Amino acid sequence: MRTTSLHSSDGATWTLSATAGPIDESIAGQTVPATVPGEVQRDLLTAGLIDDPFDGANEGVQAWIGYCDWQYRTSFEWSDNGAERHDLVADGLDTAATLTLNGTEVGRTQNQHRGYRFDIASLLVEGTNELVVDFRSPIEFAREQEALLGERPTVMHHPFNAIRKVASNFGWDWGIDVSSSGILGSIGIESWSGVRIASVRPLTEIDGDTGILNAHVALEWASSLDAEVVVSVNGATESVSVTNGQADATVRLSAGSIDLWWPRGYGAQPLYDVTVTAGDAEWSSRIGFRTVALDTAPDAHGSPFSILVNGQLIGIRGANWIPDDAFVTRITRERYRSRITDAVEANMNLLRVWGGGMYESDDFYDACDELGVLVWQDFLFACAAYAEEDPLRSEIEAEARQNITRLSTHPSLALWNGCNENIWGYLEWDWRRQLGDKTWGEGYYLELLPALVAELAPGTPYSPGSPFSFTKWAHPNDPRNGTMHIWDVWNDKDYTVYGDYTPRFASEFGFQGPPAWSTLVGAVHDEPLDPYGDQMLVHQKAHQGNLKLERGLGEHLPQPQSIEQWHWATQLNQARAIRFGIEHFRSLWPLNTGSIVWQLNDDWPVISWAAVDYFGHRKPLWHALKHAYADRLLTIQPRDGVPVLVAHNDSSERWTATVSVSRQEISGAELGSQSIEIDVEPRGIVLLPLGNDIVTTTDASAQFVQASAAEVNPAFWYFVEDPELSLEPAASALDVTVEPFDGGATVTLRARSLVKDIVLQADRLHPQASVDHGLVTLAAGSSVTLTLTGDIDPSSIAGFPVLCSVNDLVAG
Repeated sequence: MRTTSLHSSDGATWTLSATAGPIDESIAGQTVPATVPGEVQRDLLTAGLIDDPFDGANEGVQAWIGYCDWQYRTSFEWSDNGAERHDLVADGLDTAATLTLNGTEVGRTQNQHRGYRFDIASLLVEGTNELVVDFRSPIEFAREQEALLGERPTVMHHPFNAIRKVASNFGWDWGIDVSSSGILGSIGIESWSGVRIASVRPLTEIDGDTGILNAHVALEWASSLDAEVVVSVNGATESVSVTNGQADATVRLSAGSIDLWWPRGYGAQPLYDVTVTAGDAEWSSRIGFRTVALDTAPDAHGSPFSILVNGQLIGIRGANWIPDDAFVTRITRERYRSRITDAVEANMNLLRVWGGGMYESDDFYDACDELGVLVWQDFLFACAAYAEEDPLRSEIEAEARQNITRLSTHPSLALWNGCNENIWGYLEWDWRRQLGDKTWGEGYYLELLPALVAELAPGTPYSPGSPFSFTKWAHPNDPRNGTMHIWDVWNDKDYTVYGDYTPRFASEFGFQGPPAWSTLVGAVHDEPLDPYGDQMLVHQKAHQGNLKLERGLGEHLPQPQSIEQWHWATQLNQARAIRFGIEHFRSLWPLNTGSIVWQLNDDWPVISWAAVDYFGHRKPLWHALKHAYADRLLTIQPRDGVPVLVAHNDSSERWTATVSVSRQEISGAELGSQSIEIDVEPRGIVLLPLGNDIVTTTDASAQFVQASAAEVNPAFWYFVEDPELSLEPAASALDVTVEPFDGGATVTLRARSLVKDIVLQADRLHPQASVDHGLVTLAAGSSVTLTLTGDIDPSSIAGFPVLCSVNDLVAG
């Protein structure tokens, strides 16, 4: 097969122009160079016709772009090589496109989430050919489809639920509204003869220590010849003969003795090369041998949500994933790897690809395969009712078939999920009254999608939605059953309310905080900088978001007196809220089998629920997740109003240790001590009482409890909230020693008295600087050494707001 790439990187020259709509007068009539793959705004920015869409208040200034039609045009040289078929292949046209070759319409598309193939042999000419791709305004197209299908409820201002496009591209409560158009994926001409391998589903089984591969091969034919399908893996080869016109073939073969693929923390991630040939066509990929099962069988407490890999119950420590850039063609293989490494280094073992985003590129799943990160993949339905009639239904089935098939190669893909919150929304968000007798998506979640998964990927479990209770008679967000989303904490209540819940599995919960300082001030230019400044609110998409940030401080921290304090206090409160929730959930093991925090990443510079901001800065929340998701967790939790020591061992080795527990004064004097021997089996948990001299205080404002053991993070317990603690100013409580080295510095901190939640905001020294760990609490006499990397001025390290702690907020 010969492929003629039409990518800009391979020499194709494209142009872009606006053809209809409220075209800005500075652009009207202009034709600009275009990059393919790419998006309209990126080309306009490169041409100097718009400013950075992420900067300041440019989102509103550039809103007209989404209301316009856009045309991509290219000319290319072609000569006939004698192949029997010549196909125009396009993956990722965003979204409603008409393709014209040499003045003749080739076809139309209306789904960003699938690829298209058109036979263009009769339209190609020797020499110069011209391809034109006309995109309808995504907003106007969505409105047209909504008028055709009928209006249905949605949480956002554009009818994203009427078309198949990344929902959050129209804006979300953390995302910019760019409403973009573009050629997002590969595009080119494939010339081939004989037989073509259309797709392969390399499904695996395990028989003892033997791996079995069932390769389901879809074929397309251009000639009357017969062929042989040959499959090879791990040194084994099998083949079957196929006759002309045969649409598919299945080859079953034993791969011999294999090593199982495991999620990180449970074993290794061996991957095996698979090669499939049919005639002259060849397909190759990698697979892993593992089994995945979902246990939701009723028990004495309701219905669990337990993910088992190779028969082993996995304690899920995860995060929700959104598209990593609002302009998705900027997401590189390296960026995927970096962000998934953020998850791994925060001790996560699962990422949930959320239903308002996209089926990510294979680069994402490849990295998860290699790093042992399980993937929970939503089908792309989020926070809205969806019509079940054509033309939408046909597109949904086509995209589901294509993506289930494509992703079947990845051992990391552990769960397909029907939708995000739509079943909950139908029952509780006034949708039933608005919908009347209209369809709303139930048939997708309960019939079509599970049938497709059973047909195409029978070894992968399916869940109808998140949240979901897996019983006909329970509310979908019932904490006793299945998966649960907890959003009343962020919206209405103090974060300690997490402690009132006993979810079987918390698949969404979150708390907001601003991005790193350099990220915030790089995009927000209000003078003076203020939480309620005009540009600041452009970069805060949640309803009353900054008010909720302030309200969420509650009694935990004092109200900030400066923008620097606001930034630090709200970042810290975000970290504390989520750590509080996760440690509580983990203390319920195995009643609770996992948590998936909202969210790991951002798609632009914004105040959000993310742990890692758009530019890759690890917020204090990231450090909180690293602590709370550690394999071995010490935490002090209330039980019947009394604090107890919890030791959770989510590792494969038995945990025996001596835990030293003390009640001490902030100044360091020990008032009571207790030595506790723990012996926790692998994947086990123990709850142990604390002595009366530990849990009884004589001066709540001046005393605290610390529990420490070798090689784990210590646990702390306080008798009052921080504003009541008699903390010393950080300047007098903390000795700081800085030792520069080429490319960074080590920073050693030694406490003279209690210093809580220390974070070195490395990006304040340089936007690309980083620090190895943070959110460290030091009792009197203890110390920690941080390693800074980047182009920094070591003399700038001491003091707030570079070196931050609770002490800076409480004691000035």
